[in-house]
Amino acid sequence: MENRMQRKLGTKKFRFPWRAIVAVVLLFIALFPIYWLLAMSIRNNAEMTGSIPVVPQSFTLEHFTRLFTEEDFGTALTNSLQVTAVSLTLSLVFGLTAAYVIARRRFRFGLKKPVTYWVLLVRVLPPVAFAIPLFIMFSKMGVLNTKLPVMLSCVLINIPLIIWFMIAFFQDLPEEIEESAKIDGATEWQLYLRIVLPLVAPGIAAIAMLSFMYAWNEYTYSIIFIQSPANFTVPLKLVVLNTEDNLTQFGLVAAGGAISMVPITLFVVFAQNYLIKGLSSGAVKG
Repeated sequence: MENRMQRKLGTKKFRFPWRAIVAVVLLFIALFPIYWLLAMSIRNNAEMTGSIPVVPQSFTLEHFTRLFTEEDFGTALTNSLQVTAVSLTLSLVFGLTAAYVIARRRFRFGLKKPVTYWVLLVRVLPPVAFAIPLFIMFSKMGVLNTKLPVMLSCVLINIPLIIWFMIAFFQDLPEEIEESAKIDGATEWQLYLRIVLPLVAPGIAAIAMLSFMYAWNEYTYSIIFIQSPANFTVPLKLVVLNTEDNLTQFGLVAAGGAISMVPITLFVVFAQNYLIKGLSSGAVKG
Protein backbone atom coordinates (compact mmCIF):
# COMPACT_ATOMS: atom_id res chain seq x y z
CA MET A 1 0.00 0.00 0.00
CA GLU A 2 2.78 2.42 0.94
CA ASN A 3 4.71 1.60 -2.24
CA ARG A 4 1.61 2.26 -4.34
CA MET A 5 1.10 5.67 -2.70
CA GLN A 6 4.74 6.55 -3.20
CA ARG A 7 4.49 5.65 -6.89
CA LYS A 8 1.40 7.86 -7.26
CA LEU A 9 3.14 10.74 -5.56
CA GLY A 10 6.19 10.22 -7.71
CA THR A 11 4.16 10.35 -10.91
CA LYS A 12 2.54 13.68 -10.03
CA LYS A 13 3.83 16.48 -12.19
CA PHE A 14 5.19 19.61 -10.62
CA ARG A 15 2.75 22.48 -11.13
CA PHE A 16 4.23 25.93 -11.32
CA PRO A 17 2.32 28.24 -8.93
CA TRP A 18 1.61 30.82 -11.61
CA ARG A 19 -1.72 31.80 -10.09
CA ALA A 20 -0.12 32.65 -6.77
CA ILE A 21 2.63 34.62 -8.52
CA VAL A 22 0.11 36.57 -10.60
CA ALA A 23 -1.91 37.32 -7.45
CA VAL A 24 1.19 38.56 -5.65
CA VAL A 25 2.19 40.76 -8.60
CA LEU A 26 -1.30 42.29 -8.86
CA LEU A 27 -1.41 42.84 -5.10
CA PHE A 28 1.97 44.56 -5.23
CA ILE A 29 0.84 46.82 -8.09
CA ALA A 30 -2.33 47.73 -6.19
CA LEU A 31 -0.69 48.39 -2.82
CA PHE A 32 2.58 50.02 -3.89
CA PRO A 33 1.06 53.50 -4.50
CA ILE A 34 -0.42 53.39 -1.00
CA TYR A 35 2.92 52.33 0.44
CA TRP A 36 4.71 55.11 -1.43
CA LEU A 37 2.17 57.66 -0.18
CA LEU A 38 2.70 56.57 3.43
CA ALA A 39 6.47 56.46 2.96
CA MET A 40 6.48 60.02 1.57
CA SER A 41 4.40 61.26 4.48
CA ILE A 42 6.98 60.20 7.09
CA ARG A 43 10.18 61.24 5.26
CA ASN A 44 11.85 64.52 6.04
CA ASN A 45 12.25 67.13 3.30
CA ALA A 46 15.98 66.53 2.95
CA GLU A 47 15.40 62.90 1.96
CA MET A 48 12.93 63.85 -0.79
CA THR A 49 15.49 65.61 -2.95
CA GLY A 50 17.39 63.83 -5.69
CA SER A 51 17.16 60.06 -5.77
CA ILE A 52 14.54 58.93 -3.23
CA PRO A 53 15.19 55.49 -1.71
CA VAL A 54 12.35 52.97 -1.74
CA VAL A 55 12.66 52.34 1.99
CA PRO A 56 12.48 55.52 4.11
CA GLN A 57 15.79 56.37 5.78
CA SER A 58 14.17 58.82 8.19
CA PHE A 59 11.00 59.11 10.24
CA THR A 60 9.18 62.29 11.11
CA LEU A 61 5.64 63.43 11.94
CA GLU A 62 6.43 67.00 10.99
CA HIS A 63 4.19 66.93 7.91
CA PHE A 64 1.16 65.78 9.91
CA THR A 65 1.81 68.39 12.58
CA ARG A 66 2.13 71.20 10.03
CA LEU A 67 -1.13 70.21 8.37
CA PHE A 68 -3.11 70.95 11.52
CA THR A 69 -1.03 73.78 12.99
CA GLU A 70 -0.20 75.79 9.85
CA GLU A 71 -2.55 74.68 7.08
CA ASP A 72 -5.84 74.35 9.03
CA PHE A 73 -6.39 70.84 7.68
CA GLY A 74 -8.81 70.07 10.52
CA THR A 75 -11.34 72.51 9.05
CA ALA A 76 -11.12 70.80 5.67
CA LEU A 77 -11.72 67.42 7.34
CA THR A 78 -14.76 68.80 9.14
CA ASN A 79 -16.14 70.26 5.91
CA SER A 80 -15.65 66.98 4.04
CA LEU A 81 -17.35 65.04 6.82
CA GLN A 82 -20.31 67.42 6.75
CA VAL A 83 -20.64 67.27 2.95
CA THR A 84 -20.31 63.49 2.91
CA ALA A 85 -22.69 62.82 5.82
CA VAL A 86 -25.47 65.11 4.59
CA SER A 87 -25.25 64.07 0.94
CA LEU A 88 -25.03 60.37 1.80
CA THR A 89 -28.05 60.56 4.09
CA LEU A 90 -30.18 62.39 1.52
CA SER A 91 -29.04 60.09 -1.27
CA LEU A 92 -29.91 56.94 0.67
CA VAL A 93 -33.30 58.25 1.84
CA PHE A 94 -34.49 59.25 -1.63
CA GLY A 95 -32.56 56.65 -3.63
CA LEU A 96 -33.68 53.62 -1.62
CA THR A 97 -37.29 54.77 -1.61
CA ALA A 98 -37.31 55.37 -5.36
CA ALA A 99 -35.65 52.01 -6.06
CA TYR A 100 -38.24 50.22 -3.94
CA VAL A 101 -41.13 51.95 -5.69
CA ILE A 102 -39.75 51.09 -9.13
CA ALA A 103 -38.89 47.48 -8.25
CA ARG A 104 -42.13 46.24 -6.66
CA ARG A 105 -44.88 44.87 -8.89
CA ARG A 106 -47.74 46.65 -7.17
CA PHE A 107 -46.17 49.95 -8.21
CA ARG A 108 -45.72 49.03 -11.88
CA PHE A 109 -46.34 51.70 -14.47
CA GLY A 110 -45.98 51.91 -18.24
CA LEU A 111 -42.79 53.98 -18.38
CA LYS A 112 -40.85 51.90 -15.87
CA LYS A 113 -38.00 50.89 -18.20
CA PRO A 114 -37.54 54.33 -19.83
CA VAL A 115 -37.51 55.97 -16.41
CA THR A 116 -34.96 53.45 -15.12
CA TYR A 117 -32.61 54.02 -18.07
CA TRP A 118 -33.09 57.78 -17.82
CA VAL A 119 -32.03 57.64 -14.18
CA LEU A 120 -28.93 55.65 -15.12
CA LEU A 121 -28.10 58.16 -17.85
CA VAL A 122 -27.71 60.88 -15.22
CA ARG A 123 -25.00 58.78 -13.54
CA VAL A 124 -23.25 57.87 -16.79
CA LEU A 125 -22.83 61.47 -17.95
CA PRO A 126 -19.66 63.22 -16.71
CA PRO A 127 -20.32 65.42 -13.66
CA VAL A 128 -18.95 68.48 -15.45
CA ALA A 129 -21.91 68.29 -17.87
CA PHE A 130 -24.16 69.52 -15.05
CA ALA A 131 -21.77 72.21 -13.84
CA ILE A 132 -23.19 75.17 -15.80
CA PRO A 133 -26.89 74.44 -15.11
CA LEU A 134 -26.15 73.85 -11.44
CA PHE A 135 -24.03 77.01 -11.23
CA ILE A 136 -26.85 79.12 -12.67
CA MET A 137 -29.41 77.50 -10.39
CA PHE A 138 -27.34 77.87 -7.22
CA SER A 139 -26.40 81.43 -8.17
CA LYS A 140 -30.07 82.40 -8.38
CA MET A 141 -30.66 80.66 -5.04
CA GLY A 142 -27.83 82.70 -3.49
CA VAL A 143 -26.04 79.71 -1.99
CA LEU A 144 -22.77 79.85 -3.94
CA ASN A 145 -19.53 79.74 -1.96
CA THR A 146 -21.18 77.54 0.68
CA LYS A 147 -21.09 73.78 1.21
CA LEU A 148 -24.75 73.35 0.22
CA PRO A 149 -24.16 73.28 -3.59
CA VAL A 150 -21.54 70.56 -3.20
CA MET A 151 -23.89 68.52 -0.98
CA LEU A 152 -26.76 68.77 -3.45
CA SER A 153 -24.47 68.00 -6.40
CA CYS A 154 -23.28 64.82 -4.71
CA VAL A 155 -26.92 63.87 -4.13
CA LEU A 156 -27.62 64.39 -7.84
CA ILE A 157 -24.81 62.04 -8.82
CA ASN A 158 -25.34 59.36 -6.15
CA ILE A 159 -29.13 58.91 -6.30
CA PRO A 160 -29.13 57.37 -9.82
CA LEU A 161 -26.40 54.91 -8.81
CA ILE A 162 -28.31 53.91 -5.67
CA ILE A 163 -31.55 53.42 -7.61
CA TRP A 164 -29.92 51.32 -10.33
CA PHE A 165 -27.94 49.21 -7.86
CA MET A 166 -30.75 48.59 -5.34
CA ILE A 167 -33.50 47.69 -7.82
CA ALA A 168 -31.88 44.25 -8.17
CA PHE A 169 -31.95 43.70 -4.40
CA PHE A 170 -35.59 44.70 -4.02
CA GLN A 171 -36.65 42.56 -6.98
CA ASP A 172 -34.86 39.57 -5.49
CA LEU A 173 -36.91 39.70 -2.26
CA PRO A 174 -39.76 37.15 -2.13
CA GLU A 175 -43.07 38.97 -2.29
CA GLU A 176 -44.56 36.43 0.13
CA ILE A 177 -42.63 38.10 2.96
CA GLU A 178 -44.29 41.43 2.28
CA GLU A 179 -47.71 39.87 1.79
CA SER A 180 -47.44 38.08 5.14
CA ALA A 181 -46.51 41.34 6.87
CA LYS A 182 -49.47 43.12 5.28
CA ILE A 183 -51.82 40.36 6.44
CA ASP A 184 -50.47 40.91 9.98
CA GLY A 185 -51.49 44.57 9.71
CA ALA A 186 -48.23 46.25 8.73
CA THR A 187 -48.54 49.55 6.88
CA GLU A 188 -46.50 50.34 3.79
CA TRP A 189 -43.97 52.38 5.80
CA GLN A 190 -43.68 49.71 8.50
CA LEU A 191 -43.20 47.09 5.81
CA TYR A 192 -40.53 49.17 4.11
CA LEU A 193 -38.61 50.30 7.19
CA ARG A 194 -38.83 47.26 9.47
CA ILE A 195 -38.86 44.34 7.05
CA VAL A 196 -37.59 45.26 3.59
CA LEU A 197 -34.62 47.47 4.47
CA PRO A 198 -33.09 45.02 7.02
CA LEU A 199 -33.29 42.26 4.40
CA VAL A 200 -31.32 44.30 1.87
CA ALA A 201 -28.75 45.56 4.40
CA PRO A 202 -25.78 44.06 2.46
CA GLY A 203 -26.78 46.00 -0.63
CA ILE A 204 -27.25 49.19 1.35
CA ALA A 205 -23.79 48.80 2.88
CA ALA A 206 -22.18 48.26 -0.52
CA ILE A 207 -23.88 51.19 -2.24
CA ALA A 208 -23.33 53.40 0.81
CA MET A 209 -19.59 52.76 0.53
CA LEU A 210 -19.55 53.68 -3.17
CA SER A 211 -21.59 56.83 -2.52
CA PHE A 212 -19.41 57.71 0.46
CA MET A 213 -16.26 57.42 -1.64
CA TYR A 214 -17.64 59.69 -4.34
CA ALA A 215 -18.81 62.37 -1.92
CA TRP A 216 -15.60 62.21 0.12
CA ASN A 217 -13.36 62.52 -2.95
CA GLU A 218 -15.56 65.00 -4.85
CA TYR A 219 -13.43 67.70 -6.48
CA THR A 220 -15.12 68.99 -9.65
CA TYR A 221 -18.06 70.71 -7.97
CA SER A 222 -15.97 71.81 -5.00
CA ILE A 223 -13.56 73.82 -7.11
CA ILE A 224 -16.47 75.41 -9.03
CA PHE A 225 -18.81 76.28 -6.16
CA ILE A 226 -16.38 76.95 -3.29
CA GLN A 227 -13.97 79.87 -3.26
CA SER A 228 -13.68 80.60 0.46
CA PRO A 229 -10.82 78.72 2.24
CA ALA A 230 -13.11 78.31 5.25
CA ASN A 231 -15.30 75.95 3.18
CA PHE A 232 -12.53 73.97 1.48
CA THR A 233 -12.99 70.20 1.49
CA VAL A 234 -10.10 67.73 1.74
CA PRO A 235 -9.52 67.25 -2.04
CA LEU A 236 -9.59 71.01 -2.60
CA LYS A 237 -7.26 71.61 0.33
CA LEU A 238 -4.76 69.08 -0.99
CA VAL A 239 -4.70 70.85 -4.35
CA VAL A 240 -4.04 74.20 -2.66
CA LEU A 241 -1.13 72.68 -0.76
CA ASN A 242 0.56 71.91 -4.06
CA THR A 243 0.43 75.43 -5.51
CA GLU A 244 3.18 77.20 -7.43
CA ASP A 245 4.82 78.40 -4.20
CA ASN A 246 4.77 74.94 -2.62
CA LEU A 247 5.79 72.63 -5.44
CA THR A 248 8.34 70.87 -3.24
CA GLN A 249 5.96 70.26 -0.30
CA PHE A 250 5.36 66.66 -1.27
CA GLY A 251 5.39 65.56 2.34
CA LEU A 252 2.41 67.76 3.23
CA VAL A 253 0.37 66.48 0.31
CA ALA A 254 1.29 62.86 1.10
CA ALA A 255 0.37 63.32 4.76
CA GLY A 256 -2.97 64.84 3.77
CA GLY A 257 -3.63 61.97 1.38
CA ALA A 258 -2.80 59.43 4.08
CA ILE A 259 -5.25 61.08 6.48
CA SER A 260 -7.96 61.23 3.82
CA MET A 261 -7.81 57.43 3.48
CA VAL A 262 -8.71 56.85 7.13
CA PRO A 263 -12.53 57.38 6.96
CA ILE A 264 -12.97 55.11 3.94
CA THR A 265 -10.71 52.46 5.48
CA LEU A 266 -12.69 52.49 8.73
CA PHE A 267 -15.96 52.24 6.80
CA VAL A 268 -14.73 49.19 4.88
CA VAL A 269 -13.34 47.48 8.00
CA PHE A 270 -16.53 47.81 10.04
CA ALA A 271 -18.87 46.95 7.15
CA GLN A 272 -16.69 44.27 5.57
CA ASN A 273 -19.12 41.36 5.88
CA TYR A 274 -22.03 43.35 4.47
CA LEU A 275 -19.86 44.72 1.66
CA ILE A 276 -18.73 41.28 0.50
CA LYS A 277 -22.30 39.98 0.43
CA GLY A 278 -23.63 43.09 -1.26
CA LEU A 279 -21.00 43.36 -3.99
CA SER A 280 -21.14 39.63 -4.79
CA SER A 281 -24.91 39.14 -4.89
CA GLY A 282 -27.17 42.01 -5.78
CA ALA A 283 -24.80 43.58 -8.29
CA VAL A 284 -24.96 40.56 -10.59
CA LYS A 285 -28.68 39.84 -10.38
CA GLY A 286 -31.18 41.16 -12.87
